[in-house]
Amino acid sequence: MPEWILAGIAGLLAGGALLVGAVIAWYVKVPTRVVASIMAFGSGVLVSALAFDLVLEAQEEGGFWPTVGGFAVGAVVYVFANQLLDRFDQRNPRGTGQDPGTGTGIAVGALLDGVPESAVLGLSMVGGGGVSVPVFVAILISNVPEGLSSTASLKESGRSRTYVFVLWSGIALASALASLAGYVLLDEAPGELTAFITAIAAGAILAMICDTMIPEAFRTAHSFTGLLATAGFLLSYAVHVIG
Repeated sequence: MPEWILAGIAGLLAGGALLVGAVIAWYVKVPTRVVASIMAFGSGVLVSALAFDLVLEAQEEGGFWPTVGGFAVGAVVYVFANQLLDRFDQRNPRGTGQDPGTGTGIAVGALLDGVPESAVLGLSMVGGGGVSVPVFVAILISNVPEGLSSTASLKESGRSRTYVFVLWSGIALASALASLAGYVLLDEAPGELTAFITAIAAGAILAMICDTMIPEAFRTAHSFTGLLATAGFLLSYAVHVIG
């Protein structure tokens, strides 16, 4: 099978993990505390992934300034996009009074970090080296909690099944296309550009964790949030070191 097809499949599988989490949250009655615990655990996984797999890789590829610039852009874009969606949701209240921006905010973060992450995944296959196992596994084990926690919030706020599954299917497809583009288009790209793109994902991830995932997890899981996030961080770190 041609490697460009494998790159697309890898991106689709990574993005599809979001859809798996969404299906679980929609059809299985997951207790609120369990959702919060999974969200806290996923936050730790994401922090580890952005620190060891994204920022360090960007630094090695393009140096300090492209990494800083991409990181800042990713954070700023996420925060402003999330604020716009929060205002829209507040003008169109739904459901039970739960903060409607939580689920949507996580979904926006999944898109803003998923596309650059998947592009990096495709880029890792250039030269016949195969998929980067640490990056791929980190994406998988963080995307399931993202999809689950976001969908639980979206369902609670009154979003329809069609809305939720079209949303996550679209993000999964975008991830597949981004991985394919990373393999095909970024092969000859300068290191500064790939570093900038990689760092965008890291900045968006950190902003999402701080704005939505950790606050929402702490609201329910309380004192266990820190321990669960630490466990997620250590698991992702182990995958990075062993892989």
